[in-house]
Amino acid sequence: MPPDIAPYDALLLVSFGGPEGPDDVVPFLENVTRGRGIPRERLEEVGQHYYLFGGRSPINDQNRAFLDALRVDLDEHGIDLPVYWGNRNWDPYLRDTLAQMAADGVRRVACFVTSAYSSWSSCRQYRENLFDAVDALPGGVDGPDTPRLDKLRHYFNHPGFVTPVVDATVAALAELPDDARIAFVTHSIPTAMSEGSGPPEADGTYVTQHLDVAQVVVDAVAEQTGRRHEHALVYCSRSGSPQTPWLEPDVNDHLEALAAEGASGVVVVPVGFVSDHMEVIYDLDTEAKETAERLGLPFRRAATPGDDPRFVAVVRDLLLERAAVERGEEVARAAEGSFGACWDRCPVGCCPNPRAARPALTGVPE
Repeated sequence: MPPDIAPYDALLLVSFGGPEGPDDVVPFLENVTRGRGIPRERLEEVGQHYYLFGGRSPINDQNRAFLDALRVDLDEHGIDLPVYWGNRNWDPYLRDTLAQMAADGVRRVACFVTSAYSSWSSCRQYRENLFDAVDALPGGVDGPDTPRLDKLRHYFNHPGFVTPVVDATVAALAELPDDARIAFVTHSIPTAMSEGSGPPEADGTYVTQHLDVAQVVVDAVAEQTGRRHEHALVYCSRSGSPQTPWLEPDVNDHLEALAAEGASGVVVVPVGFVSDHMEVIYDLDTEAKETAERLGLPFRRAATPGDDPRFVAVVRDLLLERAAVERGEEVARAAEGSFGACWDRCPVGCCPNPRAARPALTGVPE
């Protein structure tokens, strides 16, 4: 018998989106920064990062590869389920994908988001965009033919995500001296957003989650290699007003500090990213690598999970887990570290919008 996926009749991959060519770059950045009053000249300056790679972000191709692998994985496990894809900021847009799903008669959807952690920009903003896409349907959010969406839980500490990160870190360390350092890198966000991340009673869930998974990786590396490496959590891709405090240190500043300490080398682990996004190929593979070369600091970048079969299988595991929960069954939740498995529905007040309250789907009704 195939696994029971009831009540779901479709799966939706939700991602950020990215330009597919030079003419897309500025319109894409306008979508990303809409409402923030950022002048076009600044967007064109940021766009130079994309032009270094032909004006094309790698994220859409990575999602296509992930979707192909996911469909194979589901088929191999006897799960007959249509898989759709929608982006927040570029084609295929969520609103168009939701319209197609409604036209196809889809009624109950499990959503897998290509962002693994808790904060407004990495979770609630996606939930707000899902609301906008559903609200744009003829019947609106409560329409009789409107698909109902459930966001699958955060998976930053799921073994299928963690194990590929561990293996990639071990492989990169093997190319450096035995006492090389590890720098875990994630996207910087404003400190106020970080402090408000997670449930209202929490104190900075975004950083807590990253520190927890970093410790899991360091412990697993030590178990495999017999060596415990000094490590730190650092950040990349800071943007916005210089007067607004953001999470620090920046990865380049951290590399400067390591060189000043006489570190023998460093492995940069992009633990905040599921695949080689622009933040990885520019901020790390280009900018941070150039910083390390200037400093004479041996540098390696660990691979992201990408379409590793173990990471692809996370979607299936979370789908079956959530389906069982919705049927009222007891489930065992896979999670590494001390944080534990995350909530199925984001609590009221979780990861508030820093500018103004906006409606969002897939959480506890507010």
